[in-house]
Amino acid sequence: MAQPVYLDYNATTPLDPSVAAALRPYLEEHFGNPSSSHAYGQRAKAAVDRAREQVAALLGCAPDEVIFTSGGSESDNQAIKGVTFAQRERGNHLITSQIEHPAVLNTCRYLEARHGFHVTYLPVDDNGLVDPAAVEAAITPRTILITVMHANNEVGTLEPIIEIGRLARQHGIALHTDAAQSVGKAPTRVDELGVDLLTLAGHKLYAPKGIGALYVRRGMVLDPLIHGAGHEGARRAGTENVPYMVALGAACALASEQLAQQTERWLALRQRLLVGLEARVGPVKVNGHLERRLPNTLNICVPGVIGEEVLARAAGVAASTGSACHAGLTEPSPVLLAMGIEPTLALGALRLSLGRWTTGEEIDNAVAQLSEAILTLRKGA
Repeated sequence: MAQPVYLDYNATTPLDPSVAAALRPYLEEHFGNPSSSHAYGQRAKAAVDRAREQVAALLGCAPDEVIFTSGGSESDNQAIKGVTFAQRERGNHLITSQIEHPAVLNTCRYLEARHGFHVTYLPVDDNGLVDPAAVEAAITPRTILITVMHANNEVGTLEPIIEIGRLARQHGIALHTDAAQSVGKAPTRVDELGVDLLTLAGHKLYAPKGIGALYVRRGMVLDPLIHGAGHEGARRAGTENVPYMVALGAACALASEQLAQQTERWLALRQRLLVGLEARVGPVKVNGHLERRLPNTLNICVPGVIGEEVLARAAGVAASTGSACHAGLTEPSPVLLAMGIEPTLALGALRLSLGRWTTGEEIDNAVAQLSEAILTLRKGA
């Protein structure tokens, strides 16, 4: 039986073979603890140092500004809780957006409910964009952190982080961005973005699940989430996950090499997908900004159908109706509702995300299957 066409790269990516090859020796012969002073430990430490350099090269920062974590959710928690607890004497106000990943939104809600912080949840426009003027208007003397994602995981809209970063610096406020969805798909150099903290998730860029990183600008003081020994510059305790750190470094090096080429390829394939669908089922609503958007992401609302039912009928296509964190729920996406999309239309959403190995033939196959499912459902069959 043929494998389904995989168009859910925003949910997770396969492990790149070269990344798997890089990590394998550290699962087997190079098993030492990086904190050990003997040869086994020092070999492992050198591998971790190299991986940190590779992540830093992709982000445009110094290696000592990279903290390895267990993934995007931990990085978000470390950034948000770390700043707010460390700076609580300065203030108790945070600013975020209504379309953030649950790792950000639920962390903010936790801080409100359990620790007395105040959070402003900014709206977005119909393209999913946060207005920098709204960010500035929300700033108070008690604001200590702004956290706005770099790219939305559902519609792909790229937020105006550079503009928000200028505002944050003018007011002396820390800025965090969750770039889990954009690293490897769009430029994410921290010096250009002007952020103080940035989240990266390995499984979004062809590394394994269970590894991520947090960029922390030099001089930023964070309370640690995990207390113990002095790993990661005393910022994240726990014996290093050497194989997965090596894998993340290799994945970041690969992303650096391939970004420009893959971007051009994704844009052509995405257009082929959209044109093909509209030729068969008629006009669809494209969600997200038409230009400021991840090149691999096509989020559409198809009138007259429910997205989950389309995907159930098109069993040869692996895609989603939105974030994988909400998959399987037949209810409108909160992101689309925040963008002002009418609930009935929002139920017809499909998120189709392309990746490193997506081919033109797969796109045509997906168009045929999705179109057939949509037309069948519209007929009531």
